[in-house]
Amino acid sequence: MAKTKTTFFCQNCGTQHAQWTGQCNVCKQWNTIVEEVIQKEEKRNWKTPSNTEKKVSRPLRVQEIEFNAEERVVTRNKELDNVLGGGLVKGSVVLLGGEPGVGKSTLLLQVALQITQKVLYVSGEESQSQIKMRAERLDNANSDCLILTETNTQRIFKSIEEVQPDVLVIDSIQTLHTNSIEASPGSISQIRETSAELIKFAKETSTPVLLIGHINKEGHIAGPKILEHMVDVVLQFEGDRNHTYRILRAQKNRFGSTAELGIYEMLSDGLREVTNPSEILISKKDTDLSGTAIASTLEGVRPLMIEIQALVSTAVYGTPQRSTTGYNLKRLNMILAVLEKRAGFKLGAKDVFLNITGGINIDDPAIDLAVVAAILSSNQDMAINPNVCFAAEVGLAGEIRPVSKIDQRIVEAEKLGYKTFVTSKYNKITSKNHSIRVLLVGKIEEAFATLFA
Repeated sequence: MAKTKTTFFCQNCGTQHAQWTGQCNVCKQWNTIVEEVIQKEEKRNWKTPSNTEKKVSRPLRVQEIEFNAEERVVTRNKELDNVLGGGLVKGSVVLLGGEPGVGKSTLLLQVALQITQKVLYVSGEESQSQIKMRAERLDNANSDCLILTETNTQRIFKSIEEVQPDVLVIDSIQTLHTNSIEASPGSISQIRETSAELIKFAKETSTPVLLIGHINKEGHIAGPKILEHMVDVVLQFEGDRNHTYRILRAQKNRFGSTAELGIYEMLSDGLREVTNPSEILISKKDTDLSGTAIASTLEGVRPLMIEIQALVSTAVYGTPQRSTTGYNLKRLNMILAVLEKRAGFKLGAKDVFLNITGGINIDDPAIDLAVVAAILSSNQDMAINPNVCFAAEVGLAGEIRPVSKIDQRIVEAEKLGYKTFVTSKYNKITSKNHSIRVLLVGKIEEAFATLFA
């Protein structure tokens, strides 16, 4: 029996300490250091250890390295495939994080039922009957999807050797534990050790592994930060419980772009893929209302039309309020300062509230002009023509600056039936054969005169 010893880990960042201290000297969090028991023994393989010698690798020149295109497993979930870059790469490990109740388990169970290959779905949180009830609600019957309720990794690998799955799903990594160390499930040591075993299994067998990860109160995936470095893909599943729409983003992707975006709608029978997000992100209304403007934004290679809503009113309580939903508050303050200094609009004594409909967060600076238009529309109490959309950045000097991929934005607006597209006159528009009217402006005053003449 190997000698056991204890060590101290920070539950927030995973840093190992020689002794207990009240504050972690790395992440500066208080009361996060706990004592854990570990065993000093030889590291076990994901399966029964063998006495065969490992192949010693040698350094190679870049020209000598053989390169083969990554073989992918198509999940038949187009939104997920787009975010991953075309499907699951064989031997890759994907980590999916999100708030409790956002739909992580529903998404991966739905994917497991859609894949035509053999899938082993391992759950450490629900019973087989609970998963059966959800699977019947999703109404996607895959006869090759096997359900296992187990938390011990040694037993899981024993089942894997018997089943030989093509795809492995783990729900969730925080519930697993291994016999190689003596620590409770969900601790830093267990998460690090079980993740290492699963990653080694994925690389040695070329089996894609999907992991669900819980998040802590700060919004980060619970466990050591090294977990996100060890895996190949880190996905974030976002959504508001008050909205039915969910956003899937890639925070890290070794096999594709991190700029892609997947949008789902949560229904009673599962998650529905939203192929045309512009329809759900623009609210339906019978009459034209002031304070609304349509912006053309870009998420990866997908152009989206989103609705910006602004409310400008006289400050009742003395100090003006500034509030945003889905938009950077500091950038709103900057735009208000530009309107005050460069364009002469007196907004310093007024409350300004800004909202992006649909519960989506946008960081694209191309929506600046739409934000300006919505604020001025509410301030003047004059509605903007609903057939007008905007795509331009606003500079500190009040100039309207160009944005990237303007042709794709114009084509999307034209396809959705908009009549006028307002952008910067400094943009280089390659195609001139657009049926939509392209209005070029250089300053905020020009845009205001054109919209509210």
